[in-house]
Formats: sequence, structure tokens, C-alpha cells
Amino acid sequence: MSRPGTTTDTRPPVLPGSAAIGEAMIAAGCRFFAGYPMTPFTEVLEHMAARLPEVDGVCVNAESELEAVGMAWGAAATGTPAATGSTGQGLSLMQESLAEIVYARLPLVVLNMARAQGDYFQATRGGGHGDYRHLVLAPCDVREAVELTQYAFHLAEFWRSPVLVMGDYYLAHTHVSVDVRPHDFGPLPARDWALDGSSGGTGAARLVSPLSDRKQRHAGDRTDAGYDLAEFYTRHGGAMERMVAETEPRAETGFLADAEVVVVAYGTPALYVRQAVRDLRALGLRVGYVRPITLVPFPSEIVRAAAAGARVVAVYENSGGQMVDDVRLAVLGAAPVRFIGRLSLDSSGFGIAPDLDVGAMRRRIEAVFESAGDGSARAPAADPDPAADRDSAADARPAADHR
Repeated sequence: MSRPGTTTDTRPPVLPGSAAIGEAMIAAGCRFFAGYPMTPFTEVLEHMAARLPEVDGVCVNAESELEAVGMAWGAAATGTPAATGSTGQGLSLMQESLAEIVYARLPLVVLNMARAQGDYFQATRGGGHGDYRHLVLAPCDVREAVELTQYAFHLAEFWRSPVLVMGDYYLAHTHVSVDVRPHDFGPLPARDWALDGSSGGTGAARLVSPLSDRKQRHAGDRTDAGYDLAEFYTRHGGAMERMVAETEPRAETGFLADAEVVVVAYGTPALYVRQAVRDLRALGLRVGYVRPITLVPFPSEIVRAAAAGARVVAVYENSGGQMVDDVRLAVLGAAPVRFIGRLSLDSSGFGIAPDLDVGAMRRRIEAVFESAGDGSARAPAADPDPAADRDSAADARPAADHR
């Protein structure tokens, strides 16, 4: 297989998802990557190790995730577009650093090539210290992962903050013909914060730290050693609030106009939910779906609007139920929220889920109708047009700006 840019064939190359995500990072400008091998993250690391030297970049197979995130933090501080990642287990070791990187206001893209969907709380609530948040994107397939990975670099640079991209075993291993050329999401601010050596010896050297961006606290004609943590945390907390408030929540929706049962799912499982909804629509059941694409900020208004006319909101996750809490907060009692997921794994625990089957998903949704009583939830049977089933297809694609 020829690498992108080395073949005369004009068709998009067929790539495994791990390679496509790697190429998307390179297209977005990533020139430093560090990680420790854990399946299904390993394949991304292997691809970056092969490709980054070819574009004058650096990839490091670190001793552990602790070293990996530290190396990425150092590279990011110089203004070099950088990324790291792991599975959820490895990201557990990175949580302290991610919290401090948020307060140091450094752009960094972080991949979670998750095993199932048990890392939702880790991704959206964080396991580090302090009052911090970062953005989280959740693609459902390889093509969307290519776009959202590049979008993550744009958001990270624009807001000077880590951005997490949620993947899984399926994304890493599915082979797809995909265009990995760069996307333009609009202009970015200058990297006037970067530690490039130019401010050394000037008496006003730049500082990138979770404690302050100023070396000393000045009070009139007296200089006090130390940091004003109250001022720093308040100011940077405001920057985080603006980031979450001004980043557009995104979701894909379908068949909501008359839906009496609405199913909410994200990531790979949402593909199976979407097809199950199409099949049930063909049988005349009034069912629709919402697929959150941004997990932070969560598309609460989109979910709330979808629930307004529904009798039941069902939530599928390949876990014991985590996103369901955000759905309940969004719905605010407008309709009952029923969890229809569970943790479904292969014997290796990599997240290859026996439950990810359209027929099995269809039966779970049908059970929701049965428990709610489906007398008014049946419409005339029809063959839904897959090309026309999305109520908000535009919501599924990042806009060409920082929002």
C-alpha cells in the first residue's frame, strides 16, 4: 500500500483507521507524538513512528504514559503541534498532567482509543485535580475521525487547551478509502506564548506553567517572589468558561419530526443504532435518534428538543451507563429516560462487542416500545431513504471556524 502523497492513483487511499487518524494528525501539522503501546492505541503509535520522521517530526515510544504525556507537554510548550494518547487505562496515568496542561494553557491533542465506552466519565469529568475542563470529540467512523482529529488540532490551538478525541477498536482497525488531505478551519492566533528562546535574558521571559504565566508578582516599586494563584486561576478559569460556552455543541439527528421514542448513542455503537432506527422506521415505528458528536460541550439543547415530543428517550452505551446522566440532565424530566445498554466485550477486553449487531440493537429498541405501549407510536410502513434520514446532517460536520 502506498502512503498518501506517494501514488499516482487519484482515488483516496484505503487505510486502516489507525493510519488514517495518524495521517490526519500529520495533515493538521502534528510534528511530535509520544505514547506507550496499548491495543488499540498501539497501531496509531506504530504509524506515527513510521511517518513522523518522513516529515521532520519526532515520535517517541515512551517508557510509560507518564513519560509520554510529559514529553508531549514539553513539545507543546515550544509551540510544536503535539499529541499523545492511549487507552483509558493509560490515560488514567495522564490525568494529573492533563489537569495541569489545561491550566498552563497549552494546545495538545489526546487520543483515547478506548476499550468499549467505560471512559466517558474520565473524558468528560476528568480524573485530575482542580477546576478544569477540556473539549471532547466523538467520531463514529473513520472518515469522521479524520475530520474531527484535524478539527481537534484547530480547537486546541485556538483555545490553547487539550482536546480529547474518543476512538475505539473499530475505528483503529476498520479499513476505509478516505481523503486525508488538510482541512481549513479558519485562522489561528499567533503563538506569542511559545517558549522559543526569544524572550530569554530580556527580563520578561515567557513562562508556561500551571501556576502562572508571569515569573513574579509585582506590587508598585516592590517585587514579591511567588505567584498570585488567585488571580491566575480566576483568569484562566474564565478562559475555560469561554471555550466551553463558545464551542458549538454538535450532534447528528434523524427521524425526529414525529418520533415517540428517541435513541441517544455516540461513537461506533451509534452506527448500529442508526441502522436499527432505519429498519424500525421501515416497519412503521415512530423512532428517531440523536448522536452526540461533541461530548464536551454536550449537545443538551439538541437532546432536549428531541425529547420534547417523545414518550421515551432510550440511551445506548457499551458500558454500565455514563452518558445517560448527561441525557437525563438535558431532558430535565420532559420524558422518561431508559438505559438500554450494557458492557459488552470480547474475551480479550479490547471492546469488540457482541452486542454491536443491528438485529440485537433493533430488539432492544422494540422492547422500549413494548414497555411503553406502542399504540400511537406506529406510522405507516415505509422504506426510509438513508440519504434523507438525517434531520441535521450539517451538525455532523465541523464548521470552518473555531466553533
